[in-house]
Amino acid sequence: MSLTATSIRSAFANGNGIQNRRNSFEDGVYGTTCPIPPGKNFTYILQVKDQIGSFYYFPSLAFHKAAGGFGGIRILSRPRIPVPFPDPAGDYTVLIGDWYKSNHTDLRAHLDKGKKLPLPDGILINGRGSGAAFNVEQGKTYRLRISNVGLQNSLNFRIQNHKMKLVEVEGTHTLQTTYSSLDVHVGQSYSVLVTADQPARDYYIVVSSRFTSTVLTTTGILHYSNSAGPVSGPIPGGPTVQIDWSLNQARSIRSNLTASGPRPNPQGSYHYGLINTTKTIRLSSSAGQVNGKQRYAINSVSFIPADTPLKLADYFKIGGVFRIGSISDNPTGGGIYQDTAVMGADYRAFIEIVFQNDEDIIQSYHLNGYQFWVVGMDGGQWTSASRNQYNLRDAVARVTVQVYPKSWSAIYIALDNVGMWNLRSESWARQYLGQQFYLRVYTASTSLRDEYPIPKNARLCGKAAGRHTRPL
Repeated sequence: MSLTATSIRSAFANGNGIQNRRNSFEDGVYGTTCPIPPGKNFTYILQVKDQIGSFYYFPSLAFHKAAGGFGGIRILSRPRIPVPFPDPAGDYTVLIGDWYKSNHTDLRAHLDKGKKLPLPDGILINGRGSGAAFNVEQGKTYRLRISNVGLQNSLNFRIQNHKMKLVEVEGTHTLQTTYSSLDVHVGQSYSVLVTADQPARDYYIVVSSRFTSTVLTTTGILHYSNSAGPVSGPIPGGPTVQIDWSLNQARSIRSNLTASGPRPNPQGSYHYGLINTTKTIRLSSSAGQVNGKQRYAINSVSFIPADTPLKLADYFKIGGVFRIGSISDNPTGGGIYQDTAVMGADYRAFIEIVFQNDEDIIQSYHLNGYQFWVVGMDGGQWTSASRNQYNLRDAVARVTVQVYPKSWSAIYIALDNVGMWNLRSESWARQYLGQQFYLRVYTASTSLRDEYPIPKNARLCGKAAGRHTRPL
């Protein structure tokens, strides 16, 4: 798979959920890849052999995400590998997200001054404030791939008088549970099947904000081809600030153990719950001021970019760019300070990560390069006794996990992908102001089975400028 990005301003693109197996050089974030200069383009070569599912791409540098530039990514199952539902009559990408009327440069300048962003101005569906239409034929079933590509708000998605059958979450086929509405947190993607089984007319598609003091709402249209009339009736209501409702829904989302994934063998053939973890990493977020400006942190460290992509500095053995261990693997309880945060981890380790959210807002976290099992989440403080409630049988494997206010979420990860991988808040202002770090998954092996050499077309910048990649 290739993805070509053309830059108007200095930029790069990240495929949210694309694992880039053995090749973090082209991960498309500040710590791995040099920006694409204005007026130039760059082609990312992505290997997606061991993935299926619904994802999206977006511009990851300099708060460009607030300007748009995102799109859906579909990784289809190979022809001979069965999919656990009949082929739908149609397949729609549905990109939902909050939106500011202000230019992304103004928003970035606002953050650079040390200020917080206000509530967004509205919500978009596929780039439209209202009126996005999806055409269906009565009696047929359609797949909707829903991704929250916004900047900060969890969103609830629902369709007037229609049920949604969940079938896939970020590359995992799920138990086929039916929902009347679905919470989609920032950075997350879901596939649902919707059957056009109602009288022939148009129906509201509704997206509204969750956990906000003012509820933002927008609507689209599910249009029957033989529609006898426009949308009518009240816009269907949805949940607003209810945490337990969302938590219970999240716990109901589970892996389909008998379905095939990207390979013919069943998803349940990998018994993650029987593997002993080799390490527990506990991550706690915080917000505060540094030098009079707003910053956000993980384990007290607020990330600041280096002058050279970390992966290039690591590959070329350039000193003075980052330090492994510059972020603790447990909360320190200290005040916020700034550093180029890099945590070390061993290739092929099987680890547990606990996200502790002591703040009064919902958060979501994404780890590039990996899919992980969401084994547990609950309110309060995580303790070792919390493991007693883990789902060690059919937890959903995904790439972005939410952490509810004053709550924790726990994940298991098999570190089978060598590289320098970004772990970040998906609340984009928090990410921009430091709530992220890089996980360096290391092996001393130089085998191509473990990591590819630096790509021939890799851009070199900072202290890596003038170095050589591979002969063309």
